[in-house]
Amino acid sequence: MKITPLERWIREHSCANGAGLSRERIEACQFERLLETIEWAKTRSPFYRQRLKNISGRDLGCLKDITRFPFTAAEHIRRQPLRFLCVSQSEVSRVVTLKTSGTTGDPKRIFFTDDDQERTIDFFHHGMSTFVAPGDRILILLPGAVPGSVGDLLARGLYRLRAVGIAHGPVKDVRNTLHVMAREKVNTLVGIPVQVLALARMWPEATGAEPPRNVLLSTDYVPGAIVRELRRIWGCEVFTHYGMTEMGYGGGVECRAHFGYHMREADLLFEIIDPATGNPVEEGKSGEVVFTTLTRRGMPLIRYRTGDISRFIPEKCPCGTMLKSMERVQGRIGGSVELGTAGDLGIADLDEALFQLPGIVDFRAVLTREKEKDRLHIEIHSMETDIEQLAGPARSAVDAIPVVRAACETQALFVSVDVLKQGSVVPGSTDKRRIVDHRCSNESHLIDGSAAATSERIHT
Repeated sequence: MKITPLERWIREHSCANGAGLSRERIEACQFERLLETIEWAKTRSPFYRQRLKNISGRDLGCLKDITRFPFTAAEHIRRQPLRFLCVSQSEVSRVVTLKTSGTTGDPKRIFFTDDDQERTIDFFHHGMSTFVAPGDRILILLPGAVPGSVGDLLARGLYRLRAVGIAHGPVKDVRNTLHVMAREKVNTLVGIPVQVLALARMWPEATGAEPPRNVLLSTDYVPGAIVRELRRIWGCEVFTHYGMTEMGYGGGVECRAHFGYHMREADLLFEIIDPATGNPVEEGKSGEVVFTTLTRRGMPLIRYRTGDISRFIPEKCPCGTMLKSMERVQGRIGGSVELGTAGDLGIADLDEALFQLPGIVDFRAVLTREKEKDRLHIEIHSMETDIEQLAGPARSAVDAIPVVRAACETQALFVSVDVLKQGSVVPGSTDKRRIVDHRCSNESHLIDGSAAATSERIHT
């Protein structure tokens, strides 16, 4: 099996000076860049000058000593983004404003220089070469209209591969996007999991288009059920990417062994911590992903807490790389809802139960409390013509989830499922998917039907 192309890229961009790559050389380079980042941030960032006033790079003897430094949280960025800047605003080439779903208050603002974005383009160039070859035609279903946006940077990376990156943007109308795929003779897709699934669900209606050979899923947690459905419908190879805007978009990507993400170790230092204590977890244990930028100049971040749950895989990847492998993200901190003594229910539990059913393209889940009982209402969007045939299996699939079954048996939970016939307009957005918990709020207990859905509805 071919080794991930990221290894060669990291060897060329590390401090190995042409020598062979090893874990020791990777970590020595990371340590050197970590010291430079700390010095840069303390000298130039008002936030880190104050935050790190009682500690410096001299307190570090090795990479593991980074645990002596305090964490950076999303709330710090929301409150005072300009205090993170290490360059003048005239040197900033791209500002991204993030409105985080489920939160209120100021959005996060992330700043990049040209050099910062060049590192991302370079990462995309080499990471995409895992499954893209010169001449391939890639439809980019991510925001890309604005220069410096993720879709634009990806297209520029693909250009260096002599491949054709076609900027499309998030899917709004499935039929229109399928026509674009046919017209442009696309053989690879990059997009949001539920949106790509919608394309596959409506695929039999497409004319003149070949199924894609490769699909890269990004921007949100990737349900295993969606991966399996894409493979079943298209017979394609499905890769997953891990990244977030704060990382500079790119963080890690699977190789053909599909053993987990290989990380962008030349530019980022990753940790896995216990989210409750902040202490490092044992190797192979799950915890919260934390990262530190190592080459960022505009807005470096030191020990940034992502809220994502994953783990480092102790075993070596079958491709033979020296790079770390991180398991596919399992969810987010606080992403589960408690169903009394029955346990916790997460969006991943619903994903695995529902996305395996034919025709389902998306769903929304809302938890409310009425008359001392929890109520879980699920609104399913389907592309099936006969939605009556889906209502029963969907309800059975939800009822079969162990925590749901246990809560229903004690009559602590009531479940209702609506199935809506979905047109070709995608109902969702680019927000992170989650279970909305209204039990402790005054917000409406009803789910408004999507404007994209028809009035046809089946309730169980």
